[in-house]
Amino acid sequence: MAQVEGNSQPERASQQPFVFKVVLLGSSSVGKSSLAFRFIKNDFKEILPTLGCAFFTQMMEIDGSVLKLEIWDTAGQEKYHSVCHLYFRGANAALLVYDVADKDSFHRAQQWWKELENEFQPEEIVVILLGNKTDLEDSRKVTLEEGKAFAESNKLLFMETSAKLNYQVTEAFSAVARELLRREEQNGGRTQQKNPAVDLKETARAGKSKCCLD
Repeated sequence: MAQVEGNSQPERASQQPFVFKVVLLGSSSVGKSSLAFRFIKNDFKEILPTLGCAFFTQMMEIDGSVLKLEIWDTAGQEKYHSVCHLYFRGANAALLVYDVADKDSFHRAQQWWKELENEFQPEEIVVILLGNKTDLEDSRKVTLEEGKAFAESNKLLFMETSAKLNYQVTEAFSAVARELLRREEQNGGRTQQKNPAVDLKETARAGKSKCCLD
């Protein structure tokens, strides 16, 4: 299990953080790992496909509240599909990622949304649709309007991003964090009571797969 800790620490580090489980879902090579790496390390790397899953943590401060995001970067290859289902169980938020230069990846993101709908009630999970790789504008196959229309019709958050150019990556994670906090305040803290910190060893055993970050 590869684990990456974020370097940034919120000013109010002594405050008990809200802990949220966030999963990255999408086809292989849409840039899920690159988005996570850019968010955590503010750096870009051409990363080989993730095998099983990779795990990141990042502390944030939003409107005076401290959050700890436990980010699960799932593999996009079809052979890991059943394992991914194990990792998104109990998630508080999901980032559905597609490549704006790959129409098939957009369709796959829509399929992931259907699977999330079967797993969660609408109020149980925050979902954002991300059209990544806007740096490939000349090769674009999915328009901004297409992505926005699908998100709006399903009441999802939506942004386009580029991990390579550091375009709206932090903004995307921040949007998710703000919505998580809003819902947490709305339900009076019941989310934290129902979703204790993730047990990495138990989840890894459940997946019966060695998880690593390539």
